Amino acid sequence: MGIDITVFKGSYTGRIVKGSSHKDDVTRDDVLVKVTHSGVCGTDCHYTRADMVLGHEGVGIVQAVGPDVSVLKVGDRVGWGYNHSGCGHCLQCRTGWIGNCEEAHSFGKTELDQGSFGSHAVWKEEALFHIPEGMASADAAPLMCAGITVFAPLILNNVKPLDCVGVIGIGGLGHLAIQMAAKMGCEVVAFSGTEAKRDEAMALGASHFYATKGVKEIKVHRQIDHLLVTTSKHPDWEMYLKIMAHHGSIYPLTVSTEPLSIPYLPFLLNNISFVGTTGGPLYLYRQMLDFAAFHKIKPVIQEFPMTVDGITDALDKLETGEMRYRGVLLAD
Repeated sequence: MGIDITVFKGSYTGRIVKGSSHKDDVTRDDVLVKVTHSGVCGTDCHYTRADMVLGHEGVGIVQAVGPDVSVLKVGDRVGWGYNHSGCGHCLQCRTGWIGNCEEAHSFGKTELDQGSFGSHAVWKEEALFHIPEGMASADAAPLMCAGITVFAPLILNNVKPLDCVGVIGIGGLGHLAIQMAAKMGCEVVAFSGTEAKRDEAMALGASHFYATKGVKEIKVHRQIDHLLVTTSKHPDWEMYLKIMAHHGSIYPLTVSTEPLSIPYLPFLLNNISFVGTTGGPLYLYRQMLDFAAFHKIKPVIQEFPMTVDGITDALDKLETGEMRYRGVLLAD
């Protein structure tokens, strides 16, 4: 039996193609989810030339559960992100870091026949999270990747309300980072290339704004304790190291193949930390969703139909920088 599902895949030509896949009846701790919404992430652009189903910011309704599912039930509204499951026994899995498991199942690596760009998907219960009441599914979808990406470094590195948090880039990640840091009670400093996004950044919760294009030195009112880098290209590290507080931390949050090259002495003498971060442990997704729901943190979204044309349009806007700020696909 099972179910035939519709999927949208990358291809060797880079064009989005519509296809189909088959999922057997759920067993063990499997959960069948009917997709209603999917975020569109920059990582999806990296796989448009791969023969795989795209999408890893999914939200939908539980349609069937395996016999070992203990919490979720049919009709529940759930979301999922980049990581799907681990071995369940190693230290990383036991502490919730399934993405760091040597046997991790994740987007672009395993289960290439399904994703959030499709009608349905089957995932392990541990990788699915209840969407809070009152949170719209279209708002929840981008949080499953973009939300956890900016929330995790703030929580895991003990950012305090007394801290000054800088955010470089006001886009898909940056506009969420500003909101989350502000709601944590931090003084938030936004950095963007031009003045174009000043008013929006301040409305999102920034306390200060600096335009940096063509600037060699920034004169900030206060040094930065934590700096979230959300731009696709590396910033001028020398310029930003000058405004970091002693023992400050820098968090590069986007995928880049460029070597990391920084001025050594300012980094060393000021005890600066560069912290790699890719999402967070499973429990943090629950906390992130609850935090966003309580504080009414919402992504700024553009909606597209979940069709070949809709997905193509969304990915084109994302790659050309026209997206404001997260794309969301709506299933039929």
